[in-house]
Amino acid sequence: MNAGGGDMNDILRVGIAGLGTVGAAVVRLLEAQSADLAARTGKKIMVTGVSARDPARERGIDLSGATWFATPKELAVSENIDLFVELIGGDEGAARESVEAALNSGKSVVTANKALLARHGIALARLAEQHGAALAFEASVAGGIPIVKTLREGLAGNRIERVYGILNGTCNYILSRMELEGLSFAECLAEAQKLGYAEADPTFDIGGFDTAHKLAILASLAFGVKLDAEAISIEGVQDISLADLHAADELGYRVKLLGVAQRTSHGVEQRVHPTMVPLSSSIAQVMGVTNAVTVDADAVSELTLVGPGAGGMATASAVVADIADIARGIRSAPFGLPVDHLAPAQKSPMQRHEGGYYIRLAVRNQIGAAAAIATRMAEHEISLESIVQRRARDGDDSVAPVVLVTYATTEASVRQALAQIVKDGHVADKPQVIRIERE
Repeated sequence: MNAGGGDMNDILRVGIAGLGTVGAAVVRLLEAQSADLAARTGKKIMVTGVSARDPARERGIDLSGATWFATPKELAVSENIDLFVELIGGDEGAARESVEAALNSGKSVVTANKALLARHGIALARLAEQHGAALAFEASVAGGIPIVKTLREGLAGNRIERVYGILNGTCNYILSRMELEGLSFAECLAEAQKLGYAEADPTFDIGGFDTAHKLAILASLAFGVKLDAEAISIEGVQDISLADLHAADELGYRVKLLGVAQRTSHGVEQRVHPTMVPLSSSIAQVMGVTNAVTVDADAVSELTLVGPGAGGMATASAVVADIADIARGIRSAPFGLPVDHLAPAQKSPMQRHEGGYYIRLAVRNQIGAAAAIATRMAEHEISLESIVQRRARDGDDSVAPVVLVTYATTEASVRQALAQIVKDGHVADKPQVIRIERE
């Protein structure tokens, strides 16, 4: 990409740090859409600087017109670029240092780094404000789905009550394979790692932490609160079994890992956990690595966006959209409001859950156990919609699998009742609890 010719005011010089799958895809997309982007933005967008760990690696892209920089930070402050694109990853080190350096030098930044934003987003947004720069991050949540712009700009005339969705393709892939093929969690996780959907250490994905980082960003945009992943209640999918998926199907549900943020009388409740959603719902139809986000707002009622949540070209699409906005001169407040107008995010108590709960217990086969369990539930004002006892799959008659479905109750009541049931010695294993969302 040669910068020769043309008025410098008609050119946006882009520096890209990180040339992995997404970075290389961004270069390809900018090249392929060069003429259309110039027509839409009034500027020729050119990659004039790059930085990557291995400059000699063959990436299948033309970088002959770009200057190589030894470090991302050197690229970030270079007079050779107008806009810095961070695609390194991680919430510290080179990613944070280079983004801060770019903003401090007055350069706008585009990033796909949800971990960096979840931890330092407010400080970075403040830097952007102070130096008149843009901080854009459409690619940080749900890949190619334009949910950031939808919340920040498209729904600016709405009061948003709830935003929730499937924000992690790895977990959705595992749950989908388990259900459709009858495979165990361990088998599906191994397959996801083999296909590159899951890391060698998958804890960040399956433990719900990746979803929490993305939810913190969405909650800030939707409700005007500061990003704080510590304010989110987090449960992962690692304890979901085939028995839970079979029970969900019989009850008319499907299990998904959801990130949910909603207004309550006590503030904004933010939570990540496995959830049973009705088979008839749009979000239940989202299978594999696909992501989906639903927004409940006053003017538009319910809006659901579905699309690829990861992958080189899908993420590159979101990065290039941000680059195009900056080329047009758009300078939105990163989180919709000036930083000083964002409210603190506090860990809100779990509210009364209208959908109730699915509870699976391994009940010891002893006289009075079932009655004692029912009594503990009643003591905590939990009404049971159904109780189903199943035959043990392994032929062990000393323990009976029992599934309880509750009516609307609180998270605290369920947890307190189960803690007492465990203490009473009536169950052999840790109880399984999954929230139920009803239409």
